[in-house]
Amino acid sequence: MDRRQSIQTMLLGAGAISLGLQSCVGEGEPELDQQIIDSADNYFGRTPEELERIEKLNAEALFTTHELETIAVLSEVILPPKPEVGGPLEAGVPEFIEFIGKDIPRMQNTLLGGLLWLDSTSNELFNTEFKSLSLDLQKQILDPIAFYDPEIPTRERPFEIQWFSLMRNLTLTGYYTSELGIKDLGYKGNQPNVWDGVPQDVLDQHGMSYDPEWIAKCIDQNTRGDIATWDENGNLLT
Repeated sequence: MDRRQSIQTMLLGAGAISLGLQSCVGEGEPELDQQIIDSADNYFGRTPEELERIEKLNAEALFTTHELETIAVLSEVILPPKPEVGGPLEAGVPEFIEFIGKDIPRMQNTLLGGLLWLDSTSNELFNTEFKSLSLDLQKQILDPIAFYDPEIPTRERPFEIQWFSLMRNLTLTGYYTSELGIKDLGYKGNQPNVWDGVPQDVLDQHGMSYDPEWIAKCIDQNTRGDIATWDENGNLLT
């Protein structure tokens, strides 16, 4: 079930337990269930005001074509694509960064100024724009600004270091909140009736382990698939 269908299901469930709603539908009007489904299709979890703002921002342009191409190249230097999954371009990271820049205007000077610095430095060192450089030459520009002294407050760091830190954070955020990035992480979310404690590989990393006797008492593998039942008074039966 995709996200939109999940929202529809929740809305339908809410409609089913609301008293008297069906009686509010006038003769000749669509059934309530269909109205809810149509609403979910239109809003997919957004309010009308949010949709209006999204439409407005999407109609605006923050970056030029050249700047978007530079961001695309830079994003794949920061996070190289994986053949079996994809990378920042497949996840729409450049578009994400532009949208965030429009949605949070205070970022714009840093984003635009950093791209200008990047091409200026590239032309000064190698007589061409950043996006046209080989990966090795691109790294020669980026490596000196990729690491910062955590003891130095952010506002006191050189501008280019602040800019690259922002770009790196946006690239990773854009990718790992996308469908591709979530698949890459292998995140499955919560699963009912299944919890075996902290995964063994994580325990191994920290030199920890569970007491087998304690695990045997707390997790009964023979009943992990059973569905709990209650009596009419709300008492757990099984």
